[in-house]
Amino acid sequence: MTLEEAFINKKMEDIERYLTELKDLLKFSNKLILSDNLKIHAQERIFQLIVDSITSINQHIIKELELSKEPEDPQTAFYILAEKQILPEKFAFKVAPVVAVRNRIVHEYESLDQDLFAKNLRENYTDFEKYLKYIEEYLNKKSA
Repeated sequence: MTLEEAFINKKMEDIERYLTELKDLLKFSNKLILSDNLKIHAQERIFQLIVDSITSINQHIIKELELSKEPEDPQTAFYILAEKQILPEKFAFKVAPVVAVRNRIVHEYESLDQDLFAKNLRENYTDFEKYLKYIEEYLNKKSA
């Protein structure tokens, strides 16, 4: 099978748009964000949209390139892409837990520590930019 690069590019554009929105939100201090339910929910939703787009890209690559025979959960997909050298291993292991955080937000499995979430998002949102860079590098290498 072949990669549907238009699909991947669309998802990457979506992530870039969400990152722009997130950066606009992060212009506010965590204290201000956490004092405003609208900003809290916006932060959570933007995070969810980014993670959903990333997991769609990951699963598309795995399925289309037949990198794994068994259906994988979204978190394991990062490890498969690292194993196939599409993502650096250290990076994949660092970023994979975003799936669990996304699930906690969406499914309300446990209460989310908003202070910790806001702090971690502010400190690590650039990982999403790195992800885009790694996928773009892979696509460029694949088409070269």
